[in-house]
Amino acid sequence: MVDRRTLLAGLAMSGPAISPAGAQGSDAFGFSFQAIEGGPLPLAQFRGRVMLVANTASFCGYTPQYAALQRLHDRYEARGLTVIGVPSNDFEQESTDEGKIREFCDGMFGIAFPMTGLNHVKGAQAHPFFAWAAREAGPVSWNFHKYLVGRDGRHIQGFSTRTEPDAPEVIRAVEAALAL
Repeated sequence: MVDRRTLLAGLAMSGPAISPAGAQGSDAFGFSFQAIEGGPLPLAQFRGRVMLVANTASFCGYTPQYAALQRLHDRYEARGLTVIGVPSNDFEQESTDEGKIREFCDGMFGIAFPMTGLNHVKGAQAHPFFAWAAREAGPVSWNFHKYLVGRDGRHIQGFSTRTEPDAPEVIRAVEAALAL
């Protein structure tokens, strides 16, 4: 007879199950977005990399954080970091036109990191990644909330809107995640 711990360990080793929506419950790499330019943006393409996923907005007091997100991406991309921007109008500070969002990001900040199309990031309509991240590391409370996801897709840490992407605690967390 197999005891419960042995059974659970075996299930964990076989990997998380994928739901019909394509979202895994315990691994960030099971989630997929639509790219802002169109087409799929599966997080599985970043497997083995550290990801910093931030919900973004073009007309917010925190919008200048785009520049710091781009600098962070530039500084650590070669070492394995990918910054991903997720525009959201959940706080009514984003355009509803994805082309205008892309144009704004390119023109104002020269954004080169991947960006998704518009998504909900809170509440019952939240994209499955954000629902998972909220359970793992706390909910989004405003624009530019950031989630740092480890190379394994499981370790996740949240940073509030007020924490700048280049704040010492974010840099320390990024460097620690890259070292693993």
